[in-house]
Amino acid sequence: MGRSRKRSKEQLDGLLVLNKPEGPTSAGCLTMIKRGLHQGKIGHAGTLDPMATGVLLVLLGHGTKLAPYLTEGRKTYWGELELGTVTDSYDRQGKIVEQKPFDHLPPEDVRKDVLSWMELSTQEVPPVSAAKHQGKPLYELARTGQEVPVKVKDIEIFHAEVLEMDLPRVRFRTTVSAGTYVRSLVHSLGIRLGCGAMLTALTREHCHPFGLDQAHDLETVLDESERFPERVISLVDALPHWPKVVVTADQAAQVQNGTWLPVTDTTLAGVPGDKAMIIDSGNTPLALVEAKEKEGSVSWSILRGLW
Repeated sequence: MGRSRKRSKEQLDGLLVLNKPEGPTSAGCLTMIKRGLHQGKIGHAGTLDPMATGVLLVLLGHGTKLAPYLTEGRKTYWGELELGTVTDSYDRQGKIVEQKPFDHLPPEDVRKDVLSWMELSTQEVPPVSAAKHQGKPLYELARTGQEVPVKVKDIEIFHAEVLEMDLPRVRFRTTVSAGTYVRSLVHSLGIRLGCGAMLTALTREHCHPFGLDQAHDLETVLDESERFPERVISLVDALPHWPKVVVTADQAAQVQNGTWLPVTDTTLAGVPGDKAMIIDSGNTPLALVEAKEKEGSVSWSILRGLW
């Protein structure tokens, strides 16, 4: 039977909105915070490629339990693409595999095809990505010369617009469902236009419900360790879009025993499908719950304990 890891006195519970710089991987950013600020229990909600910058939600301590509920939200990106060049990773950090002329393309045709992203419902996963096949990441298969299977995933594009165009460069903004690869959107655009395309810059501006205006630079976070606690959003405020329900001491004990609390007409009001964060009278988060029907009545089921 394994022993649980000892929690350091510096460990915080909550969420840091990080402005990830270009260069390090998302995991690399976490390692720097883990080692530099003694945060042994750490994770993130939604990977950013090394080339990408912008909002990376860093989860600390009990905040790691919120990962599924923060990862599932919409993401908004500012990006830049370049027509005429195809790489194996679909971005400028990959190996160039093809170059084609683009000069014959009318700008309006390019704009129209960027807007057509909103009609897509599936996309191919980039062959150089962390998506896995039989337990191995695709990038590992690609870099060792092994055959990379074509994987297709469902996506939803909520918004797409062209901000600026100076061919072969196109700057755009798009809002997408969780797990969408923007570099795959760019690659498919290049295929449709017949000239190829690669992603040259990407910034995540918003990762629901947090935006770049709330983000802290990695270098500043690491250099000003004494201010780290004030930059961390507390666990109780880490899901601001979820209603909070305060329970009594008796109800808190029931929740911590995994008991479903009955939906009532007062403080525990709700209808099937509603979600909420249960907190005690001291503002301590206890659990994430969802109202579900059970044996002819509606109760708050425990989605995730936070104690």
